[in-house]
Amino acid sequence: MDQAWVEATFAGIARFGKGERGFNRLVFTDADWAACDHFAGLMREAGLAVRMDAWGNLIGRLEGTEPGAPAVATGSHLDTVPEGGNYDGGVGSVAGLGALMRLKARGPLRHPLELIVFRGEESSRFGIHTMGSKAMSGIASPDAWQSVKDQHGTPLAQVLAARGLDLARLPDAVRRPGELSAFVEVHIEQCFVLEQAGIPIGVVEAIAAPIRLKITVEGAASHSGATPMGKRRDALVTAAHLVLAVEDEARKRAERRVVGTVGILKVSPGALNVVPGRAELWVDLRGIDEASLAETAAAVRLAADGIAAREGTLVTVDTLASDTPVPMDPGVIAAIEAACRRLHVPYQRMPSGAGHDAMNMARIAPAGMIFIPCRGGISHNPDEYAAPADIVRGMDVLTETLASLAA
Repeated sequence: MDQAWVEATFAGIARFGKGERGFNRLVFTDADWAACDHFAGLMREAGLAVRMDAWGNLIGRLEGTEPGAPAVATGSHLDTVPEGGNYDGGVGSVAGLGALMRLKARGPLRHPLELIVFRGEESSRFGIHTMGSKAMSGIASPDAWQSVKDQHGTPLAQVLAARGLDLARLPDAVRRPGELSAFVEVHIEQCFVLEQAGIPIGVVEAIAAPIRLKITVEGAASHSGATPMGKRRDALVTAAHLVLAVEDEARKRAERRVVGTVGILKVSPGALNVVPGRAELWVDLRGIDEASLAETAAAVRLAADGIAAREGTLVTVDTLASDTPVPMDPGVIAAIEAACRRLHVPYQRMPSGAGHDAMNMARIAPAGMIFIPCRGGISHNPDEYAAPADIVRGMDVLTETLASLAA
C-alpha cells in the first residue's frame, strides 16, 4: 500500500459529499452513508469480514490463530464538519485499511485485527461529538439521546429509523469487556507542531479535556455621551479584562500544556451610543493534567471576582462542562515508539488538544494515537491536506504497532 494507493483511495472517498467548498458528509446524511458503503466495499475487497453494529459503526475483521483471543483494533471516521476536509478521520480509516491489508498478506497473527469506522465523530449535526465510539464504549444510552435533534429539528431516533437502525437497540453496540485488547488511531495532528518541527510522527501521551465556563457580566446600560467615565458600570470593559485574564492564566500554565480561549462574546444592547449593560463570555479551557486544568479554572473565577469588584459590575461564572483528560496507555505508547525506532522514523511525544474516538475507546481497551502532520496545521477547512508520503509513514508505524500488539 504505497502513495499511489493512498491517493487513489482518497480520490474514491472524495466522490462523496464534495461541494463547491470542501466536503459535507454530516453523519447519517446520504453523502455520509454512501461514503461508508463505499468504504465497506473496500474492506470486503481486502478480505475483511464486515458487519455494521446497532449504531451503524462499520467493523471489518481479520481472524487470528488463537480462538477467543481479544482483537486489536484501529480506525477513525469518515463524517465531516460542514465544508470540511477529506483527511480528518479519513487518514485513520485509510491507514487502518492499508495496515490490515499488509498484515493479511503477511499471514495471520495470534490476535484478530479489526478496523472500525465510527459514525458521527463530528458534533456538527447533533451537537454531540464522538457518537459512534460513545455508543461502542457504553457511554451513550437511549434515554440520554432520546431528546437529541439535528440542526433542522429532526429527532435522532427518526434519523436512525430512516437508516434501518433503532435507538432503543443502542446498547447492542457496546463491546463486552475483554473483546478488545488494544485500540490505536492514526489522525492528522490538526495543528502545525509536527510540521514546524520537521518531525513526521507524534505519539500522543494524553487527550486533553475541556472545562467550559459561561461568564455573565451585569453592568448598567447608560447614555454613552452623558455618563461620565468614572460613573460607568460598563459590562464590556469587565468582559475585556476577563478575556485577558483567561489568556494570562492559561499562559502561566502553558508549560503544563494548558490552553484557554474565549470563543464567544455577546454584548447587549449592542448600540453605538449605549454603554454596554450586559456581556456573556464562553470560555474553553483545555489541558492534559487534571490538576493544572482545575487550577486554571479556579484562577479565572478568582480573577473574575476581583475584576467585578474593581469595575462595579456583577459577574456570575457557570460551569458548562468539566471533563477529565484521558491518558493514553503506556503499553500502547511503548509499542508505537518501538515501531518508530524499528522503522527509523523520528517521533516526539505530544498531547492532543482535540477530542478523538480514542478517548472513548480508552474506557474499554488500552488505547493510543499516532499523529501525522497536516499542511499548515489546517483542519475543519476545505484547505485541509495531508501529504500521501506522511499518510504512508503513519500507515507504516501503525502496521508495525498492530503487528506487535497482535503477536
